[in-house]
Amino acid sequence: MTRYGDRKAVVIGGTGGLGLAVSKRLVEGGAKILLTGHAPARAAAELGSCAQVIGPDPADPAAVAALALTVEIELGRIDYLFLPTGRSTALALLPALKDGGAVVFTTSRTLPALRALAAELAAHGARGIRVNAVAPDCPGAARTEAAARAALFLAADAPYTTGAQLPVATGPAPHRLQERTGVRSHEQHHLPPEAPSPNLRTHP
Repeated sequence: MTRYGDRKAVVIGGTGGLGLAVSKRLVEGGAKILLTGHAPARAAAELGSCAQVIGPDPADPAAVAALALTVEIELGRIDYLFLPTGRSTALALLPALKDGGAVVFTTSRTLPALRALAAELAAHGARGIRVNAVAPDCPGAARTEAAARAALFLAADAPYTTGAQLPVATGPAPHRLQERTGVRSHEQHHLPPEAPSPNLRTHP
């Protein structure tokens, strides 16, 4: 079985930058995905038939509601939700997430904000859904690839980690990811072999 062969995901902002890098890795791993973004033609050409591109990112409540309906019709229940920001979008798509699914913000968020959103999702009956974020130190192709690996690690390989933010730093020194705070994180995890060798620290 391929890495994500039985998985379904939604990627908001998935037609460029970090979102596109995440989308490519999901498709390469066999996942079925639905994504939004402002360069749908480019993404459709690069990702092929396993990805459905439905247009720009949702910008208002009506668009968010329409996206939630589309996800329900096209994918049913999903395993992962990746998005750059948007509490309302996360909450609207919450019913589509499977028990134990994952929300990963692909932009820097403060740890208090992550904890607050994780608590809010739990209050809405989140069924063990985890909320984490990756925080690239600055733009760049190498950072984008490292951040994509980190985002997928949080989604697929860190089942006991929620409310965490992974800083992604690249440069002349070896790539490193550190989990500064792991809420309800009980074990050390490792990225897939192709990832840079990170030091991931978890704290009780």
